[in-house]
Formats: sequence, C-alpha cells, structure tokens
Amino acid sequence: MKTRIILNSASQTIADETGIVSFSFRKDAYSPYTSLSASLFCDAQDLSAVSEVKLYIDEKLVHHGMADNITHSISDDKLCVGISSRGFTSQLIQNQTEPGLRPNISINDVLDGSYTFPHVTHENNSDTSSYIFVKNHSTVWDGIVNLAYKLEDSYPFIAGTNHVRITPFSAPKRFSYPDSKLIERGERLATKRLISHFHMSDLDGSYGEFEYADPYAISKGIVRHCFFEFDKQFIYSPEDALVCRARFARRGTYCRFCVYPGYNGEDLTDLVTFAGAAEKRICSIRITGEHGRISTELGVYTDGFYS
Repeated sequence: MKTRIILNSASQTIADETGIVSFSFRKDAYSPYTSLSASLFCDAQDLSAVSEVKLYIDEKLVHHGMADNITHSISDDKLCVGISSRGFTSQLIQNQTEPGLRPNISINDVLDGSYTFPHVTHENNSDTSSYIFVKNHSTVWDGIVNLAYKLEDSYPFIAGTNHVRITPFSAPKRFSYPDSKLIERGERLATKRLISHFHMSDLDGSYGEFEYADPYAISKGIVRHCFFEFDKQFIYSPEDALVCRARFARRGTYCRFCVYPGYNGEDLTDLVTFAGAAEKRICSIRITGEHGRISTELGVYTDGFYS
C-alpha cells in the first residue's frame, strides 16, 4: 500500500514524502481527536513553518492535524524527521467557553457559535430541545459531551478527519474478517478507571440524596467512592449526573480486537464481525506501518455506551 505524509505551512506544501520509516495512527470512540506519530526521511531543510500534517494511505486522507512536535536530525547522512500530531479537533478540549446556562441549544450552535476551528466540521443537528450548563473552566468538548448524552444518549466521536458526530452514520460500512485473513485476534479487560460508588450533593451541599452504586464495578470487587458537588448540567434530571459518570468510567472496559494486514478504510461506528462473533460497531482503530508493511487493529467495546 502506498503511504505518504504531507507537511504544509499556512500557504504551501513544504514536504510530500513517501520514505516513511514507521508510523502509528490511533483513533478511539472516546478520544476527541486522532493522533499520529511517524518517522520519515525528508529532503526539506527548514521545517519551522510547518503547521499541518496529513497522512494518506492509498490516496485516502486518514489524518489531518497540527504539528505538535517535529524533530529534524541527521542519521547516516540522511535527513530524518520525527512527527507527533493530533487532529484539529484537539482544539475543542483546549478552548474554554463562558460559564452559565445555555438553554435551547443545539450541536450546531455549540460548534458554529463559539469559535472558528480550522478544518473542523460536524454533524448537522439543529435540535434545540435541550440545554447545557457551562461550568467554570469547561471546554467546548465538555458542552458537546453533555448535549450528546441528553439528546441521543450517546458519547460524541470523531468521524473521518476532524468531523464531530453524536450519532452513527445511517448507512455504516460493513466488514468481515475470518481467521484466515487475520494476523492476530484477542481481548482486553481494563478496570483501572472503574468507580464503584458515586455521591452527589444536593443544591444545599448536603450528601445522601443522590447516590449511585455501579453494579459492574462492584462485581469486579472494586471499592472506589467518588464525591462531587451538585452538577447543574443535569439540574432537571440529577440522577443522570451519576449514571453518566458511571457509564463514562466504564469506557473501553472490555475490548475484543483483531489485526489484519493492510488497511481497508474502516471508520468509527462502522460494523465489523470477526472470529464468528456478532456484528458490532468499531470503537477503536490503530494503523501501524514499518518499511512499507501496514497492519490495522480494530477494536469493539462492551462498556457503558457500547454493547
């Protein structure tokens, strides 16, 4: 498969390279951005103006992000470049919004009415039947997360390159991988984020009225208590403040995964089946390459938001 990385400044292409030594691309249903790390040979002498990084696999744009870190060095008389990049949607967690109640607000309002984020697009959703309460130091992404839960009982994710969605695509692509096409398959269990008991105060600051015990965490023998002040993001449904936190704490707890050679264009919430198991939505994607050989790991979750 043909892989290339393009480094752009604000006005021009600085490098367009296929001499990629290695790369690792990651995408996850709970991450507000894609990430790329790569090492490549590059003829460009000055990379100080680089502001954008693009990764193409067989002419499909897989990653488009900011140049977080670039290292330019010489090894065996060759110019080598090390790159670390996050997608442009990472800016959604780096920008705070003015605190206060925002009634009758939609996803369109949150993303179009605050700041202009270059290269960031979003699902067209003008549903204004809900609200958000912006707490001190809350980010744009926090508002999207809160609204997605209220409107769709979902957690937002990044589709394609820098496209924010709160619902899966209506016509997802389907993929099937028998064992004969796999390099590896397996499963992972991660319980370190689980919380067993949630305690939220009432408006007067007293505890005892709003309590939630997560049966899944308790079944694992975990005892972790979490106390927090009354969450005005859920002022009309206080119990949801507890349940939402418990579901998020279970994110990615159980993962089944498979690895196959190449990359076939999968995206988050596309459907996949492997090892004879039931078809499930893709929740994590990792594409790695080294000296021209590419492999893709697909993960499906059983957790608070995916079953």
